[in-house]
Amino acid sequence: MSSRTAEGPQEHDVTIDGRSVRVRDAGDPDGAPIVYFHGTPGSRLDVGFGDGAATQAGVRVISFDRPGYGRSSPAAYDLESVARDALQIATDLGVDRFAALGWSGGGPFALATAAYGGDRVSAVGVAGGLAPPQEMPGGTDAFTPEDQRALSYLPDDPSGAALAFREANQGTLQLLLSARNDDADARWIDWMWGQTDPTVVADPALRTALRTVLDEGLRQGPTGVCWDNVAWGGPWGFALTEVRARAHLWYGEDDQMVPPANGRWLAAQLPQAALTSYADEGHLTPMRHWAEMMRALTA
Repeated sequence: MSSRTAEGPQEHDVTIDGRSVRVRDAGDPDGAPIVYFHGTPGSRLDVGFGDGAATQAGVRVISFDRPGYGRSSPAAYDLESVARDALQIATDLGVDRFAALGWSGGGPFALATAAYGGDRVSAVGVAGGLAPPQEMPGGTDAFTPEDQRALSYLPDDPSGAALAFREANQGTLQLLLSARNDDADARWIDWMWGQTDPTVVADPALRTALRTVLDEGLRQGPTGVCWDNVAWGGPWGFALTEVRARAHLWYGEDDQMVPPANGRWLAAQLPQAALTSYADEGHLTPMRHWAEMMRALTA
């Protein structure tokens, strides 16, 4: 099953439809494989903090940058195309069956991979991930009128939707880029998660990991962020009933970025779902429960 024998994380580029996709291969090269989908914004480095735990647990973690993130070529994409990329990457690495895991904005991509991958996906995990906003009651309440206008381009003009989203959110996107380039103390980490995830942001190693993930994910600018919002903000293109793999859902009850109502709704829609809620935790649950999540997905 494994094509990797070297110790330590390995990185390489895979060519898919003429695009270069940067792949990271970490943990135990002979271990049970998990294909990981990063957040919005994020990168293949998202769960690098857990490399040692993965090796110890006998788990192989394969992650990759979506188009326009990190070191992957920019391109238009949707949930299905990223799922197809993941399946192709797994094939190229000699991996037949695997678990899929998405954190935050990566959650919808993990679910899509389970839907399109069929029996190749043994289990799927979502940590603080969105439910389909167009389907979940109240799912679009947080959308601004400008965001609604951007998504009105779908499904016919996804490129127009991505451009409209970028224009509507120039201020927020510029703040993200400014945090990447100018905030040497990474104070944005405290602003975003200081109240909901204090034990995580107080850990120097995890704080460095968060900074590294953002720096790498936004090295090409905010294009990937815009396409993520297009991919999961509009119609998903598949039904949750098509996700036949067992699903594990993890949510912090204090999460202000993706409220736990998303997890409760997903748990009610997915054919096989187990929901775990963490009291007094927010959006950074994988940084406290990584070993637990790996065990559940590879059991």
